[in-house]
Amino acid sequence: MFQTVHHSSIPSAASNTRKTISTFCNLSRIRSKSSFPTFVFNLGCSSFTKKSVKLGRSHVCCRHVMRTNRERFFLLACNASSTVATTDFDNELSEILKVACLAAAEGGQVIRDRLGAEVIKTKGNSQDLLTEVDAQVQTLLHQAQQQAFPHHSFLGEENVSPGPVAAAAALEGFLEDPNSPDWLWLVDPIDGTTNFVQSIPLSTISIGVAYKGEVVAGVILDPFRDECFFASKGKGAFCNGRPIQVGAVPAVGDAVVSTGFGATGSSGPMLRGMNALTELPVRSIRMMGSAAIMFAWIGCGRLTAYFEVDLNVWDIAAGAIIVKEAGGKMSNINGEDYSLRTRCILASNGKTHDELMKALQEANCLSLDSQS
Repeated sequence: MFQTVHHSSIPSAASNTRKTISTFCNLSRIRSKSSFPTFVFNLGCSSFTKKSVKLGRSHVCCRHVMRTNRERFFLLACNASSTVATTDFDNELSEILKVACLAAAEGGQVIRDRLGAEVIKTKGNSQDLLTEVDAQVQTLLHQAQQQAFPHHSFLGEENVSPGPVAAAAALEGFLEDPNSPDWLWLVDPIDGTTNFVQSIPLSTISIGVAYKGEVVAGVILDPFRDECFFASKGKGAFCNGRPIQVGAVPAVGDAVVSTGFGATGSSGPMLRGMNALTELPVRSIRMMGSAAIMFAWIGCGRLTAYFEVDLNVWDIAAGAIIVKEAGGKMSNINGEDYSLRTRCILASNGKTHDELMKALQEANCLSLDSQS
């Protein structure tokens, strides 16, 4: 059980949210109303024209407005301040989601504008790419968090040296420090950097927020489809403000599975896993270059499952709560429940989880080959 957060000891979340939104309204980076993502306006504004858009096995309601950006953000600010919450913790969580969604919208506009940006350097190896946009988006997200929630910690991919050892150590630094704040933001500013560099419009912003070591909120923004997936503990999962659920596929023979391998040399276990699932067989296997959006697509029923033997915490955190709140299951491939320390991951609709996990275990897809 969560302990109540006493706002007598921390800044007012709603007050800080209003300050953050006011800052966004004055940023010259915010584009014209014709190009700004429409999903933002589903976080509390209701009197707009509706258009049904298919979302997996359910539907999303996209609302289109003819307002200035300042009016749009004003509506969001009013909604933020009027949210009814049963506890101070619930109120804090609601404000976190609003700030994260707004910051992601701003970062997403930068990503859309800069699609195809040049690589400025590689990190761990030639597969691990970095553009100036990664740092730009992370700075924007960090500033939003700091202004609204200065009592929270922030761990972003671009602050950490490359490689799984450095990533795990950075996380441990927060989890093991008794003086660390209870709240920790876990951010990947561009999940799918290779896609981004190649001008493939399949990259996302991933923001997970943990409280006392447990992920309690997550936002995944697809800036190229104007889709914002978000969830919070016990409140369900949503896309553009509409509830989502995992797909109802009951058998692995009908499962569409996705996978990936990162810059850490995980291709061997990935290929063994793909071969094992092909022999089950599953219906199809896909590799699309962004784990975060794959988790979101499991949440809305577009995919059945995703596995990867080594992912960093900022790649998984937001997706983990979206999948779970949408009715799915997250574990490592040994079957242990997901935690912030989990790196070898299997996400699924739940119904296919055990059979997929058994096949991956038998194929020795439990860790990097160098760690086996």
